[in-house]
Amino acid sequence: MKYANNILETIGNTPLVKLNHIVQDLPCTVLAKVEYFNPGSSCKDRMALKMVEDAEKDGRLQPGGTIIEGTSGNTGMGLALAAIVKGYKLICVITDKQSKEKMDILRAVGAEVIVCPTDVEPDDPRSYYSVSKRLAEETPGGWYVNQYDNPSNTQANYEQTGPEIWEQTNGKVTHFIVGVGTGGTISGVAKYLKEQNPNVKVWGVDTYGSVFKKYKETGIFDENEIYSYVTEGIGEDILPKNVNFDLIDGFTKVTDKDAAVYTRRLALEEGLFVGMSSGSAIKGVLQLKEKFKPEDVVVVLFHDSGSRYVGKIFNDEWMRERGYLDTKYKKVADLIQNHIEKPLVIVKTEELVSHALERMQNFKISQIPVVNTEGFVGSLSEVNLFQAFIKDRNIAEKPIKELMGKPYPIVESSQTIEEVSKLITPENQAVLVKLDNGKYHIITKYDIIRAIQ
Repeated sequence: MKYANNILETIGNTPLVKLNHIVQDLPCTVLAKVEYFNPGSSCKDRMALKMVEDAEKDGRLQPGGTIIEGTSGNTGMGLALAAIVKGYKLICVITDKQSKEKMDILRAVGAEVIVCPTDVEPDDPRSYYSVSKRLAEETPGGWYVNQYDNPSNTQANYEQTGPEIWEQTNGKVTHFIVGVGTGGTISGVAKYLKEQNPNVKVWGVDTYGSVFKKYKETGIFDENEIYSYVTEGIGEDILPKNVNFDLIDGFTKVTDKDAAVYTRRLALEEGLFVGMSSGSAIKGVLQLKEKFKPEDVVVVLFHDSGSRYVGKIFNDEWMRERGYLDTKYKKVADLIQNHIEKPLVIVKTEELVSHALERMQNFKISQIPVVNTEGFVGSLSEVNLFQAFIKDRNIAEKPIKELMGKPYPIVESSQTIEEVSKLITPENQAVLVKLDNGKYHIITKYDIIRAIQ
């Protein structure tokens, strides 16, 4: 009989899959190392187990202890598998930008999940770096994994992923390309491949809002480059010790939008249901087109499964809200299809300003049409109300008619976006759309901006 003694024995030996359609304009052979075939559905299973076993060997992790780690989700899953089999508790500290699916999966495998804000400095006590360290210090028997600086992370990929790629390509690999987060995958694989053939080129894929590319090119850690981004699992606002810049030949940056769009393309064109960092990785490959020759064999690593991004990348509404879907908007009617059933929020001339403020807050809107028995007679906006409030703190109890501005222009739903956009001015932030059923909808300048992205 052939079987694994436990789930940990199934880690590794993931397949190498030739890409055919999405890379058809490249002159070389492109092979994807598909890491979602690991039991925890990501490349992080490899290093998670290695870090746990090394900590067991040197006594950092004692029997019955608690594993504590800051994670974007995938490392947490790998640690959870190890914790289940080996009998440890697990606390995962995660940022609020991670998908709900990742959080739910971690809880499903027994992890305690603590969510921290994304938009704080690494040394802020609320950051997931700081919270992880503090919990490890406060928890009896706690061991802080610290995948960013833990050398076992790189070593796992040196011992496993690198040799697998070399063997699967018969030593013909010429380029290795992967998204960079903690740095363990790229550094471990690069070290092994370059030992076999110093001519192998290794490229990292970075994201906008991260510091890696500029640091590699200039040696400058530029804090001005740090800002929040959507892509999960790659890019950093710190320099992890596992990122060995000497082994990396260069970086290319990929936008959040391209990461999302190319993740979907991999599913539709190659049948590979992968996560967002894989979309970044394949777009990075395409951006490096000029680096490849016909005889080259390019290996790109796809980190994880798309199942953890169903509520994001594979959700049309989420994609559309961020302007990631290349929807061709032509008519005004196209802009309101997603919310055409929602009633138009209005206020009446004799109502108090406090009523308008309450509706703005409840419905999260910044413009409201004003009506009386004759129809639309005015408008209110956050700008109007703010300026009035500066002059008179008692405006909340005044009737709306005393503060309202001119009524919004009314357009037909059949009019083009170009025609309507001319009506949006600094003085006029919205237009009303008359529908075929006689009802009205509102379009703001933000709707127009999203349509022309």
